[in-house]
Amino acid sequence: MRVLVTGHQGYLGTVMVPLLQQAGHEVTGLDSGLFADCVLGEAPPAPPALAVDLRDVSADQLAGFDAVVHLAALSNDPLGALAPQITYDINHHASVRLAGLAKDAGVRRFLYASTCSVYGAAGDGLVTEDAPLRPLTPYAESKVRVEDDVAAIADSGFSPVFLRNATAFGFSPRLRADIVLNNLVGYAVLTGEVKVLSDGTPWRPLVHAQDIARAFAACLEAPDEAVHCRAYNVGTEANNLTVAQIAQAVVDVVPESTLVITGESGADPRSYRVDFGYARRELGFEAEWSIPDGAAELYREYLARGLTAGAFFQRFTRLAWLKSLKETGVLDDELRRIRTGV
Repeated sequence: MRVLVTGHQGYLGTVMVPLLQQAGHEVTGLDSGLFADCVLGEAPPAPPALAVDLRDVSADQLAGFDAVVHLAALSNDPLGALAPQITYDINHHASVRLAGLAKDAGVRRFLYASTCSVYGAAGDGLVTEDAPLRPLTPYAESKVRVEDDVAAIADSGFSPVFLRNATAFGFSPRLRADIVLNNLVGYAVLTGEVKVLSDGTPWRPLVHAQDIARAFAACLEAPDEAVHCRAYNVGTEANNLTVAQIAQAVVDVVPESTLVITGESGADPRSYRVDFGYARRELGFEAEWSIPDGAAELYREYLARGLTAGAFFQRFTRLAWLKSLKETGVLDDELRRIRTGV
């Protein structure tokens, strides 16, 4: 299958591309390169790719593909709060536009990276894909809007699938340090503390980046009638933990680290536990990575690849990195590239 992966130079895309290639797919990337240089250690091999801003994709660039895996987004709640209109422009409007162009170009399957954060403040009960959506941030709201708008153009020749990923974790050569497990392990390695700024009580579902890639591969290979216009939670019930429990898993892995729960940011309203049964029953998908295994992997890779505080807090933190690109004249106020390089 010929597959276009948007955001292939991002945290998930860098893991997704080789897995799809190993499964026998012919993969092309599409990326504006905002995070191409956010590499820890050796740079990964590059697939054939289109260097284009998501907002500028044309129909002819999508011709000939059997499927689009749409990962590209501003994936960060703090950034969404800082620049909500840009978040909606890229995550919502450009994504819906991409889906329409893909349909016009004859692409039959459109896999969209949504998020379990669409459930918002869902309480302690397990939520399924049929639960009410209560997004609490511009990022989550943009995901809900895309699901609604893309579902509206589905037909017999165009099958969208919405993969509501749990919060990602795990090592990727293009690292992200601003997601909970990756952040806690990095902080422990660099400072000796596993520092939680909230009160530690919110529930979070987590899933390894490699498991997310495996779920997308399963959706590519499933029959149209099985996945047409379906939403799937991607993760495992075993990784539904409170932030305090996630932090304790890091303490158990990083030698001589200590747990510090400051509570300085107050109670986090985003709290939800997720049921992942649909993907298990309908796709035969089972997430493989546990949180302790992911913490151990991150600890090992951080040490082996020489993680530094400067890189952790600047290069691998999305909001700080984009601010630096603006300050150095690489990006304009709409996060469009002015020049190459940093």
